[in-house]
Amino acid sequence: MFNKLRTVIYHVNDLPNAKAWYTQLTGIKPYFDELFYVGFNINGCELGLDPDNHNIQQGNNTVAYWSVDNIKTAVEKAEGIGASIVSPVQNAGGTIEVAIIKDPFGNCIGLISGT
Repeated sequence: MFNKLRTVIYHVNDLPNAKAWYTQLTGIKPYFDELFYVGFNINGCELGLDPDNHNIQQGNNTVAYWSVDNIKTAVEKAEGIGASIVSPVQNAGGTIEVAIIKDPFGNCIGLISGT
């Protein structure tokens, strides 16, 4: 059974630029920073950057949704630093809103707000 989101790993072709981009997006510096992996602790969840692209193809077949306080602000910030919009902010029922952005390295990132 699933308990909670624990780790999301994004494969990137430029680790130094990806590290800088995700630091700017999240406002958090990595706690683990090596040539083979960079890890961020996002409120107890691991956001990992992996430069090993062996047998990896860009795509949007899996999306993990990160909780944000204000989805419109989060999307604007991401877009301002080079993300593209895959799916704009939309209501998913009640006060829940979702959006999907794509980082400059080809990874789709889901954002979700509300309860």
